[in-house]
Amino acid sequence: MKVFAHRGFSGRYPQNTMLAFQKALESGCDGIELDVQLTKDGEVVIIHDEYLDDLTDFTGNVRDYTLGELKSCNAGGKWQETYGFQPIPTFEEYCEWASGNSLITNVEIKSSVYYYEELEKKTMELIERFGLKERIIISSFNHLSALSCKDFMPDMTWATSLYVDCEDEASFDNYFDSLSADGVVMMGPEAVGELRAVAWVTDQFGVTWQLVWK
Repeated sequence: MKVFAHRGFSGRYPQNTMLAFQKALESGCDGIELDVQLTKDGEVVIIHDEYLDDLTDFTGNVRDYTLGELKSCNAGGKWQETYGFQPIPTFEEYCEWASGNSLITNVEIKSSVYYYEELEKKTMELIERFGLKERIIISSFNHLSALSCKDFMPDMTWATSLYVDCEDEASFDNYFDSLSADGVVMMGPEAVGELRAVAWVTDQFGVTWQLVWK
């Protein structure tokens, strides 16, 4: 089984920051899951929410700020007093860092709330430039984004993702244990908002499963 750090080592460090990614590497995990979006001036940045209010000291949407403006934004979230100023990283900064280690990276294209024109193209270009495509997993809740990424890099291996709404904890645990035994855990299990448990697993055949217990 392979273990992924969801948004980096986000249980102890500010999520989706270079600090969280470095600490995930030091922890010995197999990979990192992160989220990408586009700034107002078309730069690929790493942040989960489309809006900045909950995770940073800015308000409004990511897409309404330039990269220069966002670089003064503190992404430390609830950890600001502990770790001080933590900038929102660009995906280019991450790729440069990742090219110096052996981690697998699951890149989630955040395009289900807002569609960012050229997000897929620019993300794939950075992956290609830094020679990371053999260690990259592309995911998105917008199937059109996944198809677009495939158009830009058709020689990558592409897989199907299945959603399972588990009726109880026992069902959730059974799915997770069976699928993760010889597969890759990319997220969870963990509570997300009002959901009691969520997990994201790629099984031994390359099929991705999104498990949810409400």
